[in-house]
Amino acid sequence: MSNPTLLILPGDGIGPEVMAEVQRVIDWFGARRGLKFDVSEDLVGGAAYDVHGVPLADATMARAQEVDAVLLGAVGGPKYDVLDFSVKPERGLLRLRKEMDLYANLRPAQCFDALADFSSLKKDVVAGLDIMIVRELTSGVYFGQPRGITTQADGSRVGINTQHYTTEEIRRVARSAFELAKRRNNKVCSMEKANVMESGILWREEVQWVHDNEYPEVELSHMYADNGAMQLVRWPKQFDVIVTDNLFGDILSDCAAMLTGSLGMLPSASLGAPMENGRPKAMYEPVHGSAPDIAGQGKANPIACILSFAMALRYSFDQGDEAMRLEKAIEKVLADGVRTADLMGPEGGTPVSTSGMGDAILAALDASL
Repeated sequence: MSNPTLLILPGDGIGPEVMAEVQRVIDWFGARRGLKFDVSEDLVGGAAYDVHGVPLADATMARAQEVDAVLLGAVGGPKYDVLDFSVKPERGLLRLRKEMDLYANLRPAQCFDALADFSSLKKDVVAGLDIMIVRELTSGVYFGQPRGITTQADGSRVGINTQHYTTEEIRRVARSAFELAKRRNNKVCSMEKANVMESGILWREEVQWVHDNEYPEVELSHMYADNGAMQLVRWPKQFDVIVTDNLFGDILSDCAAMLTGSLGMLPSASLGAPMENGRPKAMYEPVHGSAPDIAGQGKANPIACILSFAMALRYSFDQGDEAMRLEKAIEKVLADGVRTADLMGPEGGTPVSTSGMGDAILAALDASL
């Protein structure tokens, strides 16, 4: 059988630096665990614009449709702020999501014990936190029509965005959430605004239908999204899997991100329908941005990008044990006090560069054998 295929898109800013450490981890699994991947690399974002005049070349898009998974670093930077909206670096990322139909965005919020003091919340509230937010990614208010800004007869302006969901758009992301819950603690909380929005009523009814007809063994609860935001900062460990729409997922996942203390620690996955080989269309990327202010200085934290590869091992390649091996290695490194600049706190630690963190993680992987 041929090896699984990966397309690496390092992107801009710190993207190439953190992705270089992911490549070292990929190589380690091939050499030490016999888990080999056929890896190719291409351009996205500003890097693609500099070469092709567009943030994602058609050939790159076609390749992304063919591989088993895409690993993306980060896109954007101030040098591209002057570009027309249609060719800004972020449009490359959005094209990948849209044309691959990556409708389920998985945003884990996990707080490693060694970093519990970095959260703005009390340590006992976040220590041991491990929740998953599943955000619908390809519909809702960000895509609904009509939309735009119009000028009325009296000269005043009106901005319009339309919240739009269909039965199948809701059901398919709900299924993703229930499937994830079965691998975790078998509990899903669906969040919407059914008290004031018809789309919220539909969302609640359709999620309930999927539960009753397909996943009755999974515990399901419903919560208004505003209360959900409050509960995330009151007692986040009450949740396991949260499923919600595009707008609320955007907000709630960023809220949950700060529970962990550092954006440099947060991975994500965007999944679509299964391909012919049974694997889902998939793209994995860190939550952090391109951080152009520290690019090229060896200060970037590669852990979020490495954890994104761990998610690929788990959700694209059915290698849950190897994903756990990698996550445990990272946990060991942090417990030993190894720190990139963003993780240095009052208690100190051993400061390392981007590649130094990679070295430490590879050493911990070696020790796990």
